[in-house]
Amino acid sequence: MEIIKHDININFVGRRKLALIFSLLLILVGMVSLIAKGGPKYGIDFSGGTLIQVKFAEATNAAEIKKALKGLELKGLLVQKFEEGSQEFLLRAQETSSELEGVAQQVGTHLQASYGEGAVEIRRVEMVGPQVGKDLRKKGLMAIVFAMVGVLIYITIRFEFRFAVGAIVALAHDVLITLGVFSLFNKEIDLPIIAAFLAIVGYSLNDTIIVYDRIRENSGTKSKEEFPAIINSSINETMSRTILTSGTTLLVVLALFLFGGGVIHNFAFALLIGIGVGTYSSIFVASPILLLWDDLKRRRHAGAEKAT
Repeated sequence: MEIIKHDININFVGRRKLALIFSLLLILVGMVSLIAKGGPKYGIDFSGGTLIQVKFAEATNAAEIKKALKGLELKGLLVQKFEEGSQEFLLRAQETSSELEGVAQQVGTHLQASYGEGAVEIRRVEMVGPQVGKDLRKKGLMAIVFAMVGVLIYITIRFEFRFAVGAIVALAHDVLITLGVFSLFNKEIDLPIIAAFLAIVGYSLNDTIIVYDRIRENSGTKSKEEFPAIINSSINETMSRTILTSGTTLLVVLALFLFGGGVIHNFAFALLIGIGVGTYSSIFVASPILLLWDDLKRRRHAGAEKAT
């Protein structure tokens, strides 16, 4: 199936400077948001403490829930709605695991005293100590770093080092923008989001390798053409495949985001942003890096010749 004609010739390479400005702007906005908020907003997995998911039989709100739990004096208590249209709430406290023993039962007792017997259901309880959270945060970051190092080695072996540099820059671009969007929308980073970041790395890499493979193939068959023309034609030749794969994947992720429920909402949101940005970076980031590398190499040679 071919959505776009094989002889299409969109000048992607000619728009690389505009794309660079757009990418830098997105990253800058995300980084400013992260700095202003003191870093990412970590979930219970990384920050430590407790999380209790509660379902109410009647309509209520965060202020009323906090009032009902006032006697417990939970440190840093935060109450937020789990999902729009439901009467489920997430209760978060910044206590250590040793202080959390029996807290779910106490929360249930206090809420039932205010809302009535059987009007409150404790649906989920998660407890993570601060040291464990710090360790998980470190391991999550290392997982992303190791994944990128693995990508660098793999693409260097399969293609060339310059291709690997382009892929790594594109992957870092995707992760930074997704992280920035999470900060802008005040969404939490937890273990499922780290899994989403790794999935984004894998998806973006797959798209980039398809384009790189065509560039390498065309470099042999169209060796008389200028390198920018080869890159441009390679991107155009793979455009139909890119739209098909990215489009169908985005439809599935969008369905998860809209109908998957609160448990996987943030995970699906990360994939939605990451896949869109990953498709963009395969065209406007990874490939233009090859041109930049080629230009620097030619200038270095020209400088060496002048020196001699």
